[in-house]
Amino acid sequence: MTSTIDTTDLKTLQGTLRLKLLSLYNNAHAGHIGCSLSCMDLMIAALISRKREQDTFLLSKGHAAAALYVCLNHLGDIPDEELATYYHNGTTLPAHPAPNHHKGIPFATGSLGHGLPIGTGIAQAGKLLGDDSRVFVLMSDGETNEGTTWEAAHYAIQNGLDNLIVLIDKNGLQGFNTTANVLGDTADVNTWKAIGFETVEVDGHNIDDLLNIIDQLTTSGSGKPKVIIAHTVKGKGVSYMENRLEWHYLPMAPDQYEQARADVNERYLQPYEAQV
Repeated sequence: MTSTIDTTDLKTLQGTLRLKLLSLYNNAHAGHIGCSLSCMDLMIAALISRKREQDTFLLSKGHAAAALYVCLNHLGDIPDEELATYYHNGTTLPAHPAPNHHKGIPFATGSLGHGLPIGTGIAQAGKLLGDDSRVFVLMSDGETNEGTTWEAAHYAIQNGLDNLIVLIDKNGLQGFNTTANVLGDTADVNTWKAIGFETVEVDGHNIDDLLNIIDQLTTSGSGKPKVIIAHTVKGKGVSYMENRLEWHYLPMAPDQYEQARADVNERYLQPYEAQV
């Protein structure tokens, strides 16, 4: 389930996947739109472009399940007809990722703070088996408030799990407030560096930079687990959703859906014609 992308097509992919994502949410009349738009570009880089067949990708911030489903559909793991059942009765694609239905969803996630412990265990298994597999874990910055995150982080450091790549979607918003006003900035680059991670900061919407950093980290030979602190915008690509806390929760009205589509087309796809 690995895909090689011509970087000249990355902006188009950013737009077409966002349009497909918005269509899912519109048809389901569901929320959690802002957090999915926030991490879409991280998934394009890690899951679509850099994950190899032997690697594992875990979406720990399970609220953004729709973004995962759209990416897995792009990779051919979720058929179009199944994608259309998102959030409907009897679907295999509920609001948070559910396991045992699709190859690209090995574990249930969304109870925040569990993805990194699971990913750390998989990375340790890869080391014990002596294979060259890698584990990508996509987390929210709010998840770094969780105690299980730090237990897993220290385990990864102690055991030299350099096959573990953590991507933190740092959009600065969580639950009902900014991350700074809840428990402070626990996704701070200096904190992760101080405890022993190989740490890099990046614009989480610049896929060229993300690809270059993933390549650098996975070939660095440092012997350390990796963390990419990705500075992102909640609701990225839709003008009225960007940096707005309420778009973690709200569904779109019909006129808002049309405005969202227009924003994405203007920002990512002109002069291209969107095919969704």
